[in-house]
Amino acid sequence: MRNRLLTAVLSAGLLFGTAAPSFAVTHYRTYRQHIRHKRHVNTAKRVVISAAGGAAIGALAGGGIGADIGAIAGAGAGALYDTHQKNNGHN
Repeated sequence: MRNRLLTAVLSAGLLFGTAAPSFAVTHYRTYRQHIRHKRHVNTAKRVVISAAGGAAIGALAGGGIGADIGAIAGAGAGALYDTHQKNNGHN
């Protein structure tokens, strides 16, 4: 029963995920909005990649709880690195 439910959910997700929206709205951003969005994307990338790396190392070292601790430590290190980059003039 559990496998059938999981299969149904995944199939529905794949089916509806490929459908293109018919109400495409074009949104124009100003240059300033574009730069601000780019900075936020860079911050998210740095934090998420650091958290994933920390989780991988923590999982190798200590299993499930180690992965949790590693993810938190990695995210904190990524946030510090992002602040450092921003203070040195890098987006």
